[in-house]
Formats: sequence, structure tokens, C-alpha cells
Amino acid sequence: MNILAYDLGASSGRAVLGLLSDSRIQIKEIHRFSNDPVMAGDHLHWDILRLLHELKQGMLKVKLQGEKISSVGIDSWAVDYGLLNQKGELLGSPYHYRDKRTDGVMEKVTANIPAEHIFRKTGIQFLPFNTIYQLAVLKQQNSYMLKEAAHFLMIPDLLRFFLTGEKLNEFTNATTTQLFNPCTGDWDSELLYRIGIPEEWFGKVLTPGSDAGELRPSVMQELGIPNVRFVAVAEHDTGSAVAAVPATTRSFAYLSCGTWSLMGTEMDSPVINETSQALNFTNEGGANHTYRLLKNIMGLWIFQETLRQFERAGKTYSYDEILRLAQDAKPFQYFIDPDDSSFLPAGSMTERIEAYLTRTGQGLPQSDGEMVRCILESLALKYRHVLEMTEQVSGQQFDSLHMVGGGINNKLLCAWTASAIGKPVYAGPVEASAIGNLVVQWMNQGIFKSAAEARAVIRDSFPILTYEPEQAEAWREAYGSFTKYTGLAAYA
Repeated sequence: MNILAYDLGASSGRAVLGLLSDSRIQIKEIHRFSNDPVMAGDHLHWDILRLLHELKQGMLKVKLQGEKISSVGIDSWAVDYGLLNQKGELLGSPYHYRDKRTDGVMEKVTANIPAEHIFRKTGIQFLPFNTIYQLAVLKQQNSYMLKEAAHFLMIPDLLRFFLTGEKLNEFTNATTTQLFNPCTGDWDSELLYRIGIPEEWFGKVLTPGSDAGELRPSVMQELGIPNVRFVAVAEHDTGSAVAAVPATTRSFAYLSCGTWSLMGTEMDSPVINETSQALNFTNEGGANHTYRLLKNIMGLWIFQETLRQFERAGKTYSYDEILRLAQDAKPFQYFIDPDDSSFLPAGSMTERIEAYLTRTGQGLPQSDGEMVRCILESLALKYRHVLEMTEQVSGQQFDSLHMVGGGINNKLLCAWTASAIGKPVYAGPVEASAIGNLVVQWMNQGIFKSAAEARAVIRDSFPILTYEPEQAEAWREAYGSFTKYTGLAAYA
């Protein structure tokens, strides 16, 4: 029987059917939909009820295609949440992590609670949109939600609640809040108290692979479908993606590549020390009682926003065409740090890139191909920088890099990444988050006994492309220029 994975990204979502047959995984996308944030007044929100509608449409399509499913799992992006009142009613539309209301809040919180203290308790990277700072805004603004709220649920938890009525939190997403203490295995009551948020909002934390309820009778009646079990998968989409990395050894480096790039390695326990804090690494929960020691990188967001800006100017390049223009442009002329804070907001990306280049004493791209080459080369070189830091923090040496996720469709970036790091890149599977979601559901059913067994089946089920490094000397010199213009310290 099939199982169903909902994989929600920052720009789109999909419902994917999974079938395991003859030790091979087969997947079928049954429903795809856009996930468009909504600007309401001065604030950016997620259209959570639209997402709920699309999840229901996925179940309807399962029914209409004559398929039957034995379980369902939902994964999504991290940090964002909704609040329910005592009656289980949603208090307001969840805010988008790019909403400006958290501007400057991290600095205010860490002025009151030392950053060292927060990191020692949570092991989580400092990012201005982390849930702890989003919640701190409620206290700072004396929000009505402080009196009305009774339950805190992150995005997959919230959607699962709408469908099942169960108010449950899941481990991998809970760890991203910077409010979960991996040493105690629970929410950190002291941090919640110090930011003024009631501990009572936060419920039991489920490990990936746990049962998480069944469909509400009202949903079964509305859709005319039979009951189905829900499984708490690795509900942070990167947690699901890492569960699908087809590594052959226990020690491996990965890059989950999409709007965000997340690079790191899988550990049995969090690495919380002065080095990991100084390098701003994070320890997020993973499937199978693991931790993902990783670092967030701005990723293809800059590239995507640049393409949207080209489109608004009437330049309708195909994906292959813009990559060909980048490949034909002169190499190693311009360098940016993709993680510069100026690149976080939406809009006007090329102007901000030009401002960065001017500020750092560089020239300006003379064509769209040169602009895109600047972005993709800088991203590949930043991957080298973070990979070397990952080796330092983890105490491991990696002989290759696994790239997974939709970003690996950008073959130029994969090839340049191999050359930048000077090591082979193994790219695949593309649908890593959905596959990892499915794998954890099969573990819940006892079909896979271990992560190694699941990864072996993934390797046999999906194509993995190998990219070998090229032009080693040219890329070494480029890395020197990259560190010079970005001010980033070289680690090798």
C-alpha cells in the first residue's frame, strides 16, 4: 500500500505518493501547489488556510486516482509557528520568517540573555528570525496573544492539528526554535521564562517515526475518504532531506540545496562548545536520534530573486539559457559573501549585489551572465569555506560531498562546487525531503530497520550524478580572492 508525504517549501508544496516494491522506492507526485506569502498591511504572513486546503486536495486526488494510503507525514521549513487558544482556534495568520518585525530583536534578547548562555543551552545558530526572537516580539509588544494563546504549534504541527485534532510538537522542528534544550530533551523553561513566554504553551515533543493521530471524523466526512494514520516524520524539511542522503559510510558531509543551502554532517550528539559557537554552527535534531551539525547558507535565494528581477524587467530567460550565459561569462571577476545580511530581504537583488561589490572595491558586472556567474561562483566558494569549517568543528575529514534537493538541478552549480571544494560531488536524489519523509514513515511501519538500510535502498532507487573537480589551480586562486573581498577567514 502507498504512503503519502507532504513536502512544503518556502515557495511551493507537493503531495508525493511512495511505494516500496522489490526493494526499490517508487515515488509519484500527485499534487503540486504554490505557497505564496501574503503581505497584509505592513506584515508578511503565510497563507496557512490555503495550505490546509491544498493538503485536502492532495487527499482528494489520492481518492480520485483510486489509490489507498496507510499513513501520512508532513514536513516543512523551520522556525515559523501558529498559536491556538484554549478552544483550538488559530490566533492570527502565522508570520513569515522574512517579516521585518524581528529586525533588531535578536540584539535586544542577547543583551538581556548572553549569547553564550543561549548557545550553551540550545546549540542553535544565531539567526534573526529564530523562533525565540519571533516570540520575544509578543512580549515586547504586549500582544493580545499572550493572554489568549494556549498552544504553540510549528507549521507541520499546526497543519496536522487541523487534520487530526492532536496538539503535538515534533523533535526536528522543535530544535530549530532556539528554545529546545538537547541536554534535557525538552523545552528550556528558563529561556521561555526570560523572554516572557508561558511554558504551558509547549507540549510533548515526539521523535521522528512516532504515531501522531488519525484523521478527524469531520475531515473524513468532508472529503469522503477513509481514516488514515499520521506519522511525525522528520518534520523540518532539512531533517527529512538528510534522512535521504545516500551515504555509504557513517561519516559524510551533505549539502541540502534549495532556496536555502544547509551544509553539515550527521552526529550522534550535539557539538556545543566555544568553536561551534564562534563559527555560528547549529545542532538541529535529525531522524534516528541524530543531530545535524550544520550551517545555514543563503543558498539559491539570491539567484532566484535575481531571475525574478530579470523577469520584471521583461527579460524572460529560460533556466538553461541563463546558466549558459553564466558559463560563457569570464570567470572569477566578482565575489560576494552570500550570507551578507543585505541579501536576506526580497526585491532589488542586483542593486544590492552592485552595492556590495562597490563597497568591497570591486568592479560591476557588465551583463546578466556576469551577474549570475558572480552569484553561483560565490556560492560554490562559500560552500568550500563552510565545508572546511564543518571539518574543523566536527573533527572529521570528508573525501566528498553529497548534494541533495531541488538545487542540484542547477548542474553548473554542482560542477563548480566540486571544483571549488576540490572533491567529488555526488548529486541526488532531487526529491530528498519527500523521500526522507517517506522513509521515516516506513521505519514507523518496521519496514526499514535502520538508516543504513534505508540509504542503501535509496542509492539503488534513484540516479546519483558524480561531478569531479576541474581546474584546481584556478579555483584555489579564486578562493584566495573570495576570502580577500568578503573578509572571510580561510580554514585551509
